[in-house]
Amino acid sequence: MNSEEKTLVEIIDGNNQIDLAKYINYVSAPQAGAIATFSGTTRDTFEGKTVVELRYEAYVSMAIKNLKSICSAARSSWDLHSIAVAHRLGIVPVGETSVFVVVSATHRADALDACKFLIDELKASVPIWKKEVYSDGEVWKENLEFLERRLELGKDVGCCRRKIETAAHDKKSCCKPKVKVEEAID
Repeated sequence: MNSEEKTLVEIIDGNNQIDLAKYINYVSAPQAGAIATFSGTTRDTFEGKTVVELRYEAYVSMAIKNLKSICSAARSSWDLHSIAVAHRLGIVPVGETSVFVVVSATHRADALDACKFLIDELKASVPIWKKEVYSDGEVWKENLEFLERRLELGKDVGCCRRKIETAAHDKKSCCKPKVKVEEAID
């Protein structure tokens, strides 16, 4: 079986939930001594606001192409058996999975490192957009990984000429530094 056959990438549209067991079974193999997973779920609060749901949109054909490229990059860096990545589109209620990454390898270090790489790269480069819907409003969210990647590439403004700043990590927060996006002044 070549690496193409051992990689499953799916964008799930509509109200279908991600079947975690399906993807774990896909990567399971007798030679795989480790299976690492990441499950991104909708939490019920963010920065003191009550989250009702998340809504995802994507440029599906480009998202699939980018995800396959990321999987290929992971294979070139780690000794992996199988990879599966699934991302939901549409409405994802609190407690449900939005994204699932699962990797199998002979050894745990390869599986764990590749799993982290895959989710980080997905957030940084795959054209999937998230809107957080709160009990008192909604907002489109930019991934910190995407904004950091733009800064690494020497692009210090976001789309629509917005200035990007990151604030220091707050010990009370479970998340990375907060991102503040302001309109640029010409």
